[in-house]
Amino acid sequence: MAKRLDAILVIDVEATCWEGEPPPGQSSEIIEIGLCVLDVATLERREQRSILVRPEQSTISPFCTALTTLTQAQVEQGVPLRTACEILKDEYKARQRLWASYGDYDRGQFEAECQRKDLPYPFGRGHLNVKTLFAITHALPREVGMAQALARLELPLEGTHHRGGDDAWNIAAVLAALLRGYRR
Repeated sequence: MAKRLDAILVIDVEATCWEGEPPPGQSSEIIEIGLCVLDVATLERREQRSILVRPEQSTISPFCTALTTLTQAQVEQGVPLRTACEILKDEYKARQRLWASYGDYDRGQFEAECQRKDLPYPFGRGHLNVKTLFAITHALPREVGMAQALARLELPLEGTHHRGGDDAWNIAAVLAALLRGYRR
């Protein structure tokens, strides 16, 4: 399968979460996949999308709603994770394109959940950790959060923090700024 280098898929997932340990019988599940398509040639953000995913083994806690603004009623209208993975694979060619996220959490959550639910992993092997790249390019002693990276780059935080589509949009802005720096 040939690699497509025309765009980078910037992904941010939100998952069920609790203030402490999950309730018995529940585990963290993806409830939103945020996506932003970053055009490699122009470094413009082409598309922003949010795919709500219906959890199968957990419910939205008050803590999760406070963090993400997502409610149980909203995610119940979402698609199964299998369908969301098919959208990534079919509509966005996720198996052929480089994908990026801010940190390694998103990659790990996808890998673990796909394995646990016996689903095909929707991405290829190429994953770019924007959080680590930002720290390295700015000679930081440790990684910083997305909001801090935006502030250091003097970029606004657009939308609602901890909503997948908005975070993917903002992460793509960070990545575009880093890549512009290499093209000078």
